[in-house]
Amino acid sequence: MKILIIYPYPLFDRSQEEDISVVPIGVYYVAAVLKEGGYDVEILNWYNIHKSPEKIIETFRAKKPDIIGFSILNANRWGGIEIAQIAKEINPKVKIIFGGVAATFLWKHFLTHFPVIDFVVIGEGEYAFLNLVEVIEQGRENRLQHTTGIAFRQGNRVVRTKAAQPISHLDQLPIPATYFKYQHVASSRGCPGKCTFCGSPKFWGHQIRLRSPANFVEELALLYHQGVRFFYFSDDTFTINKKRVVEICKAIVEKGLKIVWVAISRADYVNETILYWMRKAGCIQISYGVESGSEKIRSLLHKRLKTDDIKKAFSLTHRYGILARAYFIYGSPEETDETIQATIDMMKAIKPFVCVFYILEIYPGTKLYLEYQKRFHVTDDIWLQKMEGICYFESDPHLSQELVLDFGRRLRSALYASLSAFVEALDLIDEEAFYEMHADFCSRLAMTFSQGDYANNE
Repeated sequence: MKILIIYPYPLFDRSQEEDISVVPIGVYYVAAVLKEGGYDVEILNWYNIHKSPEKIIETFRAKKPDIIGFSILNANRWGGIEIAQIAKEINPKVKIIFGGVAATFLWKHFLTHFPVIDFVVIGEGEYAFLNLVEVIEQGRENRLQHTTGIAFRQGNRVVRTKAAQPISHLDQLPIPATYFKYQHVASSRGCPGKCTFCGSPKFWGHQIRLRSPANFVEELALLYHQGVRFFYFSDDTFTINKKRVVEICKAIVEKGLKIVWVAISRADYVNETILYWMRKAGCIQISYGVESGSEKIRSLLHKRLKTDDIKKAFSLTHRYGILARAYFIYGSPEETDETIQATIDMMKAIKPFVCVFYILEIYPGTKLYLEYQKRFHVTDDIWLQKMEGICYFESDPHLSQELVLDFGRRLRSALYASLSAFVEALDLIDEEAFYEMHADFCSRLAMTFSQGDYANNE
């Protein structure tokens, strides 16, 4: 039985291709579990296949898949539907399975409106997908209702089975690097936060599940020996368990893995010990979700962060020669000129060398989406429109597109005007053991200005 797992193209192209070109790590886990089960499975990264659509037909005719799985986000759901339609035209008997974040939150919508989709895997997909494949292979449709974690059509009804139990011990999963090569890795699942704009808590549940340090570092070593030297640690909050972070970093050093990597953290989950060992182990960047300089807006977004913790995190991170990257959201509830100024003031206080600015958008699976549905009596049918997300300002009479775009211009202008002062204020820790790493940090920082995005801004 031939199985393809496809990461489809988004509705809109991006100026920064890396924003949409990375296959989610979950795809590799699903494929690895299928490999362990003896199945012939292949991953196709088709994030840009729409630029040469003839290859879709050529590939399906050459590979003759029996089952095609799709990794579906809100941004690429229409790409998945379009590719599935082509697959069904070539072979009406091929089984189409949608999985991923958007499929989990919109399973009924997909099965109601798109006949080309046969099944949806809901939530954590490794064993649900495997069990479904086994049922399909055996032709035992009467077993579908006993297969947890899926949804399908039964006559004119859309049926969802009992939810699959979360995988309590992540180390029991096969390490995908045994079969595949990739750069994005994750040592945990789940996030302690409850941000209103994020679907992670609903997708993973509120329990944080951790891989053992040995298991995670084994994955890094497997990829290292395949030639991978740069990694993205994709955990929602890599530093959730401080003792474990130090163990991971020490193991990287002890194994002689000469790697560089970036990670994501909350500002209130780092300290000097963690940062010391992260830098020693090759970490060059940590991304922090600051969201806003206004404590009121952070509270409205359920981003429970203290201003002092944010300032301390950025100061310490830079002292250890790690680039602290800030995520900011604007166009939020109760956003005003004053709250934008508070964000600018925060930016000047924490002195980030890289900022990512997002207009607040609403997606399925988030608290914001539930509130939006209640206020406007909207169903999931809204996603029949060809859009990736819903800009929050469209639902707020106090905000307009023109105003929000102006907020964005003000934020970016303030950043560019302040960068030279940020560099002059840099204060690296004066320890001989870090001198070589500091030189590397300064070199990378110089390249950011001379060759990166800032090079295009006068």
